[in-house]
Amino acid sequence: MWPVFWTVVRTYAPYVTFPVAFVVGAVGYHLEWFIRGKDPQPMEEEKSISERREDRKLDELLGKDHTQVVSLKDKLEFAPKAVLNRNRPEKN
Repeated sequence: MWPVFWTVVRTYAPYVTFPVAFVVGAVGYHLEWFIRGKDPQPMEEEKSISERREDRKLDELLGKDHTQVVSLKDKLEFAPKAVLNRNRPEKN
């Protein structure tokens, strides 16, 4: 008898599990809204990461004096040496 029962359960499992899952989901959904309350407060939209980054960059730019820049000669001193020149002796 048990093999016949398990064969029937295996064959008709989708027809049994879908209504059960539907009922459990509907009960859980309504129970959650009952616990939370009927009138949810509208959420304020959050800024995306890219919008927050742009705002942060704009704030940084506002605090800088754009007339004071580093000369190109000073920048070249800190430039990394070329990879091919690493093993060559330095000229003094």
